[in-house]
Amino acid sequence: MVTNFFSVLISGIFIGGVAGYLGSLMLSRKMTIIVDPLSHLALPGVALALILAKDVSLGAFFFLFFGAILIWFLEQKTKLPTETIVAILFSVSLAITFLFLSEHEIEEALVGDISKIGKIESLITLLISLFVFFLVKKIYPKLTLISISEDLAIAEKINLKKYQFLYLLSISAIIALGVKFVGGLLIAGLTALPAASARNLSKNLKTFGFFSSFFGIASAVCGISLFQITNLAAGPLIVISGFLIFLISIILKNK
Repeated sequence: MVTNFFSVLISGIFIGGVAGYLGSLMLSRKMTIIVDPLSHLALPGVALALILAKDVSLGAFFFLFFGAILIWFLEQKTKLPTETIVAILFSVSLAITFLFLSEHEIEEALVGDISKIGKIESLITLLISLFVFFLVKKIYPKLTLISISEDLAIAEKINLKKYQFLYLLSISAIIALGVKFVGGLLIAGLTALPAASARNLSKNLKTFGFFSSFFGIASAVCGISLFQITNLAAGPLIVISGFLIFLISIILKNK
């Protein structure tokens, strides 16, 4: 149980909503799997933040930002798939993390700790989440076109490198914020589960994005509320809530 429940809940609502909306874009581009290994790039930053007693989101974003630049650079230079580059960097970052953290700190890095979220952290989370939401909303149509046909996107004079970078930057920001809630191990659940549930019930792109955000918010609210009642780890409860919503969406789809 936490005394800063309102701050935690507000942060969870914004992170859950934006992560779900971003997840709808990732599912459209068939890249939901990239969040899991990419989130592990944040772990050395989380480790450094814990060692220095600093905010884990700051450490996570620092490493993810440079990780996104490195991924983007290697993607352009090697022509390897993004998933392959991320997988390589993931294994290295995870190895570095386990070298320096204690058992308790490893647990916090992997499954999160919402007890450290106060009013200032909540406000920062809100502002960054809104920034990411409007950024994703702006680049959504162009990235959707790129995923359909890169040749068509080039014909429309869309800068592929620019939008790929903005896409990775958006993912990095949400992962950095989500690390506090679900840790580096479960972050894919914040994006993949709401989007998958929305896909089962959506009939067009507009409702797909709306339902993805809504289910992301619902997962966060349910998970945080259960945490407050049971005092079990919030991260797993948020992901389990998302999975239950996914199962319900399958039932509703079949009906």
